[in-house]
Amino acid sequence: MVRAGDPRKSVARRGRRLALGLAGSLVGLVVAAWSGGASAGPPFLTDDPEPTDPGHWELYAPVEAAGRGSDFAGSAGIEVNYGAAPGLQLTAALPEGYARSNGKWHSGAADVELAVKYRFVQDEHLGLQIAAFPGITLPTGTHNFSAGKVTALLPLWFQEDVGHWSFFGGGGRAINPGEGNRDYWTGGIAASRELGKHWLLGVEADRDGADEAGGAASTSLGAGAIYRLKAPFKLLASAGPTLVDHHGGTLFHAYLALGIDY
Repeated sequence: MVRAGDPRKSVARRGRRLALGLAGSLVGLVVAAWSGGASAGPPFLTDDPEPTDPGHWELYAPVEAAGRGSDFAGSAGIEVNYGAAPGLQLTAALPEGYARSNGKWHSGAADVELAVKYRFVQDEHLGLQIAAFPGITLPTGTHNFSAGKVTALLPLWFQEDVGHWSFFGGGGRAINPGEGNRDYWTGGIAASRELGKHWLLGVEADRDGADEAGGAASTSLGAGAIYRLKAPFKLLASAGPTLVDHHGGTLFHAYLALGIDY
């Protein structure tokens, strides 16, 4: 069963969505990675509706990447969740972007991310939870690592717990302004299971619409794990393939983080 405090709550990490821009230039690749407002719950692309406990903090130091072969991009930084009230979580992320293309490395500050998770359904008898998790990004990053405009995601997330299993998912509309860009739908579904007091394992499938005119939608599959170290520390990891519609080859996405709950 997924418990409050499991580290899968954060605002968007667009480094996981780079598959949508890999066919373009380095700038196009990175901007596509950071232009959406998609939420994700560490270490999964799919989010859940469970907020941080009131008065508690969740801190993450993630590194993530997506791409094909030796050409990839991603982010590293700090993500913070705070339980502001029962059923209410405040989230902020300060990422640093990076990219490797044609053997050259590039890096720079990426856009600041802010979000609020509000759980408005919690039925313990049915094991059901539903929450809204709207989030925005502010164009604070350097040119190659910024969407250049305020972007947003307006999602709903659900979860049902059955014994040691949790099934969660949902999605929403990504607001993606800018010349040549388009708004799109994004969402996913996942299942996880507790294995003893240390391990949580899960699998997921996610779908993103095209984020630009003439672009292509994509489907990401993945497996993730949380290993609980001595309190308050956790290790989180996930990885899997991304398939872009009407394009050959398979891309990858990967995530690794240290989590601290207190």
